[in-house]
Amino acid sequence: MSDSHSVDAPVLEARGIHKAFAGRDVLHDVDFSVRRGEKVCIIGPSGSGKTTLLRCLNLLVEPTRGQLYYKGTPVGEWPGGPRINLREYRSRISMVFQHFELFPHLTALQNITLGPRFALHEDKHAAEERALELLGHVGLAAFAKTYPRTLSGGQKQRVAIARALAMQPDLILFDEPTSALDAEMVDEVLALMRRLAEEGMTMVIVTHELHFARDVADCVVAMDRGVVLEEGPAQTMFREARSQRVRDILRVDAKR
Repeated sequence: MSDSHSVDAPVLEARGIHKAFAGRDVLHDVDFSVRRGEKVCIIGPSGSGKTTLLRCLNLLVEPTRGQLYYKGTPVGEWPGGPRINLREYRSRISMVFQHFELFPHLTALQNITLGPRFALHEDKHAAEERALELLGHVGLAAFAKTYPRTLSGGQKQRVAIARALAMQPDLILFDEPTSALDAEMVDEVLALMRRLAEEGMTMVIVTHELHFARDVADCVVAMDRGVVLEEGPAQTMFREARSQRVRDILRVDAKR
């Protein structure tokens, strides 16, 4: 995949993304973009199409129609399909899932090194060395040889984040990364994500954690019923969203 792109182009841009499952429309002509270093939070009620949008961005699900661009280079146009090497594309766009998706028969270290070794063809020693550094970075240095079944939910998600970072991606997509966690484990994952944001990681985060979105996001996208209702700078959106529906989603007090 060539990097001969415009330096001004978004890392990822979607134009007119529409998705239907079995004749049921889930996304309606969504436009979306994220630039290098930007933190974008997507917020909306359950069933609003947030996860489907993330999966279309990573091409885990192909759009029914629309265009997708990576650093200004066409990824694909639908109907038609992707124009690029999917494995290479996904190595640049990592994803952290709601339910961790760790391989239960592999240790934390092995889960983290799997992608770099087989997708990026890294040397085993180099991949393990970086994985150990990342486990330290997420506060799990002592758990390299631990299997997922003995980890807490918060620890599993931190391993999953380390796995995403191991690919050295341009962008990480987070799909409600705290929604499957017990309340006491949410803070440890959010703290790690805040640190990644401060370090300049480009992130798109589907979340119900409104305080986190208000404090960390550069941009907030409000969705409902497969449509982007409104988007803008986080502080503006949480202070004075234009529509009543978006104010309800963001729990904005219109009198403030």
